Amino acid sequence: MKRVFTMGVLACVAAGLVGCATTYPPAPTAAASGDYNYLIGPGDAVNIVVWRNPELSMSVPVRPDGKITTPLVEDLPAAGRDSTTLAREIEKALAKYIRDPVVTVIVTNFVGPYSEQIRVLGEAGRPQTLAYRQQMSLLDVMIAVGGITDFADGNHATLLRTTEGNKQYTVRLKDLIKRGDVSANVEMKPGDVLIIPQSWF
Repeated sequence: MKRVFTMGVLACVAAGLVGCATTYPPAPTAAASGDYNYLIGPGDAVNIVVWRNPELSMSVPVRPDGKITTPLVEDLPAAGRDSTTLAREIEKALAKYIRDPVVTVIVTNFVGPYSEQIRVLGEAGRPQTLAYRQQMSLLDVMIAVGGITDFADGNHATLLRTTEGNKQYTVRLKDLIKRGDVSANVEMKPGDVLIIPQSWF
């Protein structure tokens, strides 16, 4: 009996994203937090405006190491900060060269920190990583990735929630996409990983 059970477990593991029955609870419908604050991430573009100093004002990319470089300010960490915090830090750095600098930072290209990105794996039309947006829903994610493939076991997809210690939930993608069942739609959280298995048949 033990050997049979072990073989069954190994079959599921070997199948990778092939659908195996799960006992995960259904994902909660509401998940978004009203106090969400966007954090800058590598790949974002930030527009820096220094009042009365147009020569110091410019748009710069956030490098892969999470830092930015502007005139008079080199290698300033930007990733993981909101725009207001980054503006205050630029002001502090510029205060060595100009009197009472006033800085505004505007994020113009949104990627976000890696820890907050939504990842879609398995039998999606276009598996990819997406920037999280406030009140983003499962339906929004599925539209962005082109739905599910013909080989997907949509109603056995799982949502891994990193903000809850990697707790997993079941989501019903087939009901949502193929049958238009809006009750299967749920809100996403920053860092969610959607895993879409392949059907056995």
